[in-house]
Amino acid sequence: MQLTAPATGRTTTTPRRDADGMAVASFILGLLGLLVLNIFLGPIAIVLAAAALWRGTARRGRALLGLTLGVADLVVLVIAMQLSNTVSWSL
Repeated sequence: MQLTAPATGRTTTTPRRDADGMAVASFILGLLGLLVLNIFLGPIAIVLAAAALWRGTARRGRALLGLTLGVADLVVLVIAMQLSNTVSWSL
């Protein structure tokens, strides 16, 4: 939904649309984080999902998936670190 400002004639986006974008971004980053850079992408996915849920996204399921995948990224990192006795891991 776009709103037109009366004085300037410019269009602005609603906060809900921004929240929907954050929900999708958290899902994608959480999914990518399972394969690469999970130490960075996992926390970013968690923060984006939390912000999207806080702003009232219409894509609540996608935000919850992003949150779950972000946590899974960190769990995979911890398990891989325990198995390899290092601070990082690779495929």
